[in-house]
Amino acid sequence: MPIKAILFDLDGTLLDSDMNTFLPHYLERLGGRIAHLLLPEQFIACLLQATQAMVINNGRATNEQVFAKAFYPLIGRSREEIDPILADFYTNDFPQLRQYTHRKPEARQVVQTAFDLGYDVVIATNPLFPATAIEQRMEWAGIEGLPYKLVTSYENSRACKPNLLYYQHILEAIHHQAQDCLVVGNEPMDMVAAQLGCATFLVTDHSPGLDPAMPEPSYRGTLADLGALITLMTPLA
Repeated sequence: MPIKAILFDLDGTLLDSDMNTFLPHYLERLGGRIAHLLLPEQFIACLLQATQAMVINNGRATNEQVFAKAFYPLIGRSREEIDPILADFYTNDFPQLRQYTHRKPEARQVVQTAFDLGYDVVIATNPLFPATAIEQRMEWAGIEGLPYKLVTSYENSRACKPNLLYYQHILEAIHHQAQDCLVVGNEPMDMVAAQLGCATFLVTDHSPGLDPAMPEPSYRGTLADLGALITLMTPLA
């Protein structure tokens, strides 16, 4: 059956971003904003523990709800006290982390091509961050301002990669069957969508390599290769 929707991962796929570099700077800056209330190392430990609760979320609640239930009791502070600090951090500090990422010149072009060819397009980034952080990273990547069918975030998602439930929820939200979809990413956690019947495309320029236990991608190559592929895959009118 012809592909009708394309699900793009963000970090490492459309945005040149190495989380091993990005996350330490993110955690350092965020911990510094809470230092007047909690030791940064204690805060970060609690944050990572609450993040793990999202990773193992089985769909019982949104990732935001799961995070909140775990996080605020751990730090011993109310949400009413902490949330304004976090909101200010994402407004004023998070944008400074842009320096640890780089724009891929082909990203906007390939996403625009997908829209031009009539595909439904999803930004299927691992929903561990609030929407504001994801929207900012999309702007860094140069892919903002397009009519996406869905952009996953911790507010609207009830599972995380590589849980297949994450992809199942996307399919339900966009009203497509797995065989209608092409999942584009650079990591094994993206390629697992093949287990549902999705076609997959491994972007190889920032790929850490695949676990032999993971499904072999349907296709692999650069973003330029992807643009050529989806053009060829488009049924003639």
